[in-house]
Amino acid sequence: MTSAGINRVAASQEEVQQQLERILSSREFRLPERTRKFLEFVVTETLAGRRDYLKAFTIAQAVFGRDANFDAQQDPCVRIEAGRLRRELEHYYLTAGGADRIIITIPKGGYAPVFDVIGGAEPADILPPEQANASGADNGQIHAATDAIGRNPADRRLWPRYWLLAAGTVIILASTAAILRQVGSPGVERETGLGANNRPTIIVERFDNVSGGNLASDISRGMTDDIIEKLVRFNDIVVVTAMPRSKSGEASLEPLYALQGSVRLEGSMLRSTARLVRRADAAVIWANNYDADMTVQGIPKTQASLAGDIATAVARPFGVMFQTDTATIAGRTDAFSCILSYYSYRSEMTVQAHEVAKSCLQRAVEQMPAESNVVALLSLIHLDEFRFSYQLHTKATAATLGLAKQLAEHAVQLDPKNARALQALMLANFFDNDPVAALSAGASAYASNPNDTEVAGEYGLRLSMSGEWERGCTLISEAVGKNAGPRGYYEVGMALCAFMRGDTRAAELWSRMSDLNYNPMHRLVLLSILGALGKKQEAEEQLDWIRRESPALIPNIRQEVTSRLARTEDQRRFLAGIEAAGLSVQ
Repeated sequence: MTSAGINRVAASQEEVQQQLERILSSREFRLPERTRKFLEFVVTETLAGRRDYLKAFTIAQAVFGRDANFDAQQDPCVRIEAGRLRRELEHYYLTAGGADRIIITIPKGGYAPVFDVIGGAEPADILPPEQANASGADNGQIHAATDAIGRNPADRRLWPRYWLLAAGTVIILASTAAILRQVGSPGVERETGLGANNRPTIIVERFDNVSGGNLASDISRGMTDDIIEKLVRFNDIVVVTAMPRSKSGEASLEPLYALQGSVRLEGSMLRSTARLVRRADAAVIWANNYDADMTVQGIPKTQASLAGDIATAVARPFGVMFQTDTATIAGRTDAFSCILSYYSYRSEMTVQAHEVAKSCLQRAVEQMPAESNVVALLSLIHLDEFRFSYQLHTKATAATLGLAKQLAEHAVQLDPKNARALQALMLANFFDNDPVAALSAGASAYASNPNDTEVAGEYGLRLSMSGEWERGCTLISEAVGKNAGPRGYYEVGMALCAFMRGDTRAAELWSRMSDLNYNPMHRLVLLSILGALGKKQEAEEQLDWIRRESPALIPNIRQEVTSRLARTEDQRRFLAGIEAAGLSVQ
């Protein structure tokens, strides 16, 4: 069947297989081996005529090694990896795959891939990503291009790629606009869209009632209020509900973003849409739909739950407002630029990115010594030199830890309810071998902003490693389910959770889903798991990597394990796996 120049039947198995190999071998396809196997499995099964069998249960068994007791409701590994795979396929077609004839996608709502064939397309027919993202391209040009295609039915074959390119350009423009608006003095706030201490300002508009009726009207008003209440807990942003006015009555601040949405009632179902709009050009830089059955929790809790999901998606660390390129903002010292620099560094986890973010934050603290957020992030970046020393090639000294703790305490003094400051204090106390103080600060951080996925994830990790595995692992699982960043970071926590409860197969799955190159300690976790499973050959591969890339870790394994795992029985279990893998622990 052919429609609009796209043929979903004509592609031969050989063509699809070649496209699969092209994707898997591309540098732009940046996923761990297990996710690659996910893609390979669903494509192969579809080509073999077994697409109807591609359910979460089947994939969990064939790809992730789950047994017959697998429960997709309790273990979201397939759903999480499917979401990650969809995002990475989109990235591939925005970059290396811009000229490919066959497009492989996995539509939401299932796991069976679709193979779109661009009829008659040649590389010259496709607008290259670098051309679409050139400085002269703007939203109007994108619309003009798509309008031109729409007028010529023969050119509709280009739709999928133009939309991908348009989406990519919007995201890039959003990041660039957020960065460019950092420059300037307080006197130009109306143009920059930045509020107090150069934080981005969001105006929350009342959600529309598209159903009519008093109940929907009450819910739309309540949803808006709940979203505002949850957004204001994120210290990195400024939230307003109306255009601020100067004494003369003129608008004194032009918000950078607008959060808009709607509410619809369909029986017992509450359906809401939300979108984040860049006000400078009305470009939608993020949008999502949310559904919930109000009979499960009742109206107030359902309303609050959806509001929390929306607030988290908009303002969470490593989310849409914090996606940027470190090099673009290097040298700037306003608070928000340094915050962007920090999150970019944590995503990259390289020595260079660390130095850029550290220098920015040091200068920002000198200029804004009373800004709790930048002091807290400076504390965290010093702490990283202690806890990520093998990755950053730093020395984990007592002086480094002491400075991080001093900064964290000062950040909390500046703002006792700042979740990021309390998170920094929690981590500093934890690595200073004071678990009671660490968990106290963590509890305060989580109470201050439970929708901050980084706070929830880090608090969950500290609870777990302190021996409170059930409580901690629940928080880690929730953070992973909300796409907490950095990518592949909290999955290693899920691996430890599974390992300590004796589910070594699930532990291996989660460990391989983590970013093994983020920190050599992630490799050490996988090594212990493989040793416990008796997988000597695979364990040797991980051990060879550690010997080659991080030899300084080997003589310090016992020290690193005991500094992280509080209970003796947890330490023994972990070190026993290392020994079983063939490495004698000193």
